[in-house]
Amino acid sequence: MRELLAIAPTHFLAIVGDWSSTKEYLQVDGRQWIKGQPSAGLAAKARTIYGARHEEFIDSVKAYAYFPYAVAKDVDDFRNGEISMRFKLLGGQLDQCAGILFDLKPNGDYLTVRFNGKEDNLVLWTFKRGKRSFVKKGVHDKHVPLGEWHRMKIAVEGTQLRGYLDGELLLEYTLPEPVAGKVGTWSKTDSVSQFADYEVKRGTG
Repeated sequence: MRELLAIAPTHFLAIVGDWSSTKEYLQVDGRQWIKGQPSAGLAAKARTIYGARHEEFIDSVKAYAYFPYAVAKDVDDFRNGEISMRFKLLGGQLDQCAGILFDLKPNGDYLTVRFNGKEDNLVLWTFKRGKRSFVKKGVHDKHVPLGEWHRMKIAVEGTQLRGYLDGELLLEYTLPEPVAGKVGTWSKTDSVSQFADYEVKRGTG
């Protein structure tokens, strides 16, 4: 049995980067991006999601401050199921990225499946112990024009991960261990991107 959670744009906590929200969408604006700059009020936000372990989390966030992300407040522990969202790339000189962040741990490690409009590809990355590592690229490139909405989805069953763009399966990978953690949205450096219709389907038993 699956539980469906629709996460409103206003129900995300900005951890890194300049994020804003309306009833319709969440937006990251990397034009104000500063190297190594977490979001305002990081300590308070870290305590909100991780309590006593927030200091370890903060140290890791600072190591990853090239990569803006926001955490869904309503999802405590995503393990199996699907995460989908619509995204729109609006700009960015260095990067034009939008991604689904998942498996976020109290130590700040996480995974992301992201689309990069500069490279026209869907890619899985790991962020572990302060280091970003490429894992796997989608089977072929796809062009996504600026200013258009597109849909991204990941499906997780145990260690099996699948990534979709506009309904097309582009990425399959066997993870080294099952997923368990918080989820959210992800971006990179100076990207300007919007996110909408963020939905989480997960097992209830």
